[in-house]
Amino acid sequence: MRLSRITAAVLALAASPAGLMAQGGGDGGLYDINTGLSVWTLVVFGILVFILGKYAWGPILGAVEAREKGIQSALDEAAERNEEAAKLLAEHKEQLADARRQANELIAEGKAAGENVRKEIEEKARSEAQSIVERARAEIERERDAAIAQLRKESVDLALAAASRLMQENLDQDKDRQIVERYLSELGSGGGGA
Repeated sequence: MRLSRITAAVLALAASPAGLMAQGGGDGGLYDINTGLSVWTLVVFGILVFILGKYAWGPILGAVEAREKGIQSALDEAAERNEEAAKLLAEHKEQLADARRQANELIAEGKAAGENVRKEIEEKARSEAQSIVERARAEIERERDAAIAQLRKESVDLALAAASRLMQENLDQDKDRQIVERYLSELGSGGGGA
C-alpha cells in the first residue's frame, strides 16, 4: 500500500512541468514528454523505494516503534510511581494525623496525671499541716498542763514552806504576814528553796 502511494507520487512528479524542464532538451515544446526518461526515472525511483523499504525503512520504523514502546513504558512506569507516591502520601498523612491524635491524648493524660499528683500533694500537705498543728496543740496542751502541775507543786511547796515557818515562829498575824512576805521576796530573789 505504501509502495503504491509512493509510486503514484513519483508519477505525478514526473508528469509535472518541473520534471519536463529537467530534461533539458530543446527540441520540443514546453509540455513535451520524453517517455524513455520518464520510464527510467520510474524504474530508478522504484528501485530506490524497494532498497529503502528493505534496508532503511524497516530498521527506522523498528527503532521508532522501539522508542515509542520505551516512551510508553516510561510513561506507564511514571504513572505507576505517581500512583504509588499518592498512596504513600495518603498513608503518611494518615500516620501523621494518628501521631498527632496520640500526642494530644498523651498530653491530655499527662495533664490529668499532673492534676491528680497536684491534688494528692495538696491533700498530703494539708493533712501534714493539720497533723503538725494538732501535734503542736497537743504539745502546747502538755506544756500547759506540765506548767500548771509545776505551778501547783510549787504553790503547795510554797504554802507548806510558809506554813512550816509560821509553825516554827508562832507569832501574831502581823508577824506572820511579814514572814510570808519576806519568804516570798527571798524566793523572788532566788534565795529560797522549795
